[in-house]
Amino acid sequence: MPAESLKERIERCRARVEEKPDSAVAHYNLGLAYTQRGYVDRAEAEYLRAVELDPSLGEAWINLGGARLLKWDFEGALEAVKRGVELRDDHPVAHYNLGQACLYLGDAEGLVAANRRVIELEPENGAAHYFLAVGLLALERRQEAEAALSRAMALGHRPSPEFLKKLNRPPAQGPATLTLNEQSGAAEAPGTEKEV
Repeated sequence: MPAESLKERIERCRARVEEKPDSAVAHYNLGLAYTQRGYVDRAEAEYLRAVELDPSLGEAWINLGGARLLKWDFEGALEAVKRGVELRDDHPVAHYNLGQACLYLGDAEGLVAANRRVIELEPENGAAHYFLAVGLLALERRQEAEAALSRAMALGHRPSPEFLKKLNRPPAQGPATLTLNEQSGAAEAPGTEKEV
């Protein structure tokens, strides 16, 4: 039997939502299909509907936060992901997304705390070690930042050139003074979504 295409999956999930419009899981699954296709606005709407129908659906809160991160709505992402973390403290993606929202909102302490939790849950997560280093350097904890970066690189994560420049700045030249979002290597804000 051939694998289901993404277009077929979207159609199947849409049909399920039409059959069961009050099913949080049906809306969540359609949101996942939209996310995979890159339809971020549609995914956000489906995750939002899912949490309206079932506020205890932690994965929907986590993915709602993720969709908002993709839209560069960092305040909205923070709100959604915090709720996801309350419901699913054991979910590394929830903490990672929380850290990303903190990164772009300039909250170095939140970035550090979130990535420490990711590392507790997934010790081999190179990106979490890297963003831990970014937060630590922003807090002027250079030695800890160097150790976290070393671990990130050992796990295959490549640091941004801007971060390396700040980390290698001699202490005699003053504090590293990071702009957190510069250190993530993030691209410009995303454009509009494609149509089906």
